[in-house]
Amino acid sequence: MHHPRLTSQPLLSLSFQRRGLGGGLLALALLAGCGGGGSDAAVGTGGGATVASYALGPITGYGSIVVNGVHYNEKSARVFEDDVECGACASALKLGMVVEIQGGAVDTSTSRANAATVRFGSELKGPVSAVDTSGGLITLLDQTVAVSSSTVWDSSLTGGITKLAELLAAGPVLLEVHAQFNSATGQYLATRIELETSLSSYKLRGTVASLDTVATTFKIGNAIINYGGIPTASRPANLADGLKLRVRLATAQVNGQWVATTLSTGVRKVEDSSHAHLRGTIGTVNSPTSFTVDGITVDASNASWPDGTTGLVAGARVEVEGAMVNGVLVATKVEFDSHHSGDDDDRNKPEIDGTVSAVDTSAKTFQIEGRSETISYAGASFKDGTVAKLLVGAVVEVKARLASDGSLVAKVVEFKS
Repeated sequence: MHHPRLTSQPLLSLSFQRRGLGGGLLALALLAGCGGGGSDAAVGTGGGATVASYALGPITGYGSIVVNGVHYNEKSARVFEDDVECGACASALKLGMVVEIQGGAVDTSTSRANAATVRFGSELKGPVSAVDTSGGLITLLDQTVAVSSSTVWDSSLTGGITKLAELLAAGPVLLEVHAQFNSATGQYLATRIELETSLSSYKLRGTVASLDTVATTFKIGNAIINYGGIPTASRPANLADGLKLRVRLATAQVNGQWVATTLSTGVRKVEDSSHAHLRGTIGTVNSPTSFTVDGITVDASNASWPDGTTGLVAGARVEVEGAMVNGVLVATKVEFDSHHSGDDDDRNKPEIDGTVSAVDTSAKTFQIEGRSETISYAGASFKDGTVAKLLVGAVVEVKARLASDGSLVAKVVEFKS
């Protein structure tokens, strides 16, 4: 079994600032790599408590949520959306949402752990202004959103970008986009897209550029944002170019500018953990062994590179395993997504556990209790039973894939009861 990789801590933006590397890093990294048995033990720092595992990446399965190949039991976790705790929103966690998980030790024999906190939040909410079906690009809030074969489309958008283009031709379209930013292309790589019927405000996460304190404007991507209506006391004290922000916007532009109603940012400390695993996009490359992934500094000086290092460039998608030490991921392994898109254990392939709540034998589809997605079983193979056993109430484990239109197609359906 290929064992997963993880990451941790609160998220105001998924690309928040990190603390620097401490003097005890090497000793802690060695301790982190010396666990025995079936789970990773937490590493002490001599100070406060440490977490045992940390994950950052898109959700690729549910039953317990699956992130970077690890099944996290989130039933008792504290769940936060945009830093606001929402007691009942564990059910809002869906395929393709990018999450941060802080949890207990990972049992490496089963790839399972208990989540203590789960944090999520979309990157954009707002109106679509253009759709390029051939290029797989969407323009939203003056930002470019790229879709791919791993983008999860909500059931209301079955048909993917083609369906979206049809809707836009018929009238205004509002979307919520979960994504990871690619600094090399200046695009948001969509991991999940949902259709919204109405929005009282819009939202954009990104990096401040072209700050003009006299005109009280700045840019995120191609969007010009006016923050003059926000009281000085409510603005970030460190507002400057390069700062990561989450911006709430009024729904109407004024003189071609978006009007900010709130600006939020924060410096996050990632807790030390013996098992850290993240999946994301390389931002800056400082050296062949030092780079950032979604704002997290990676020290790969002692890492293995199964795919080689020639793909180490800004914009490359990677998975990194290691230990979090003083806000730095001390890597033990670095892999490139581009080398593993066809692997049997590809992390993009959805894994779905649960109880069957509906079956349509004519369409050859079924649904899992508590979930809106419809799963096609046409062409699926069955384990520990036949298709005749696929009935309401059956407990199943499904290995699936995303079809080109964004729908879920079961590859293997295994009966668990």
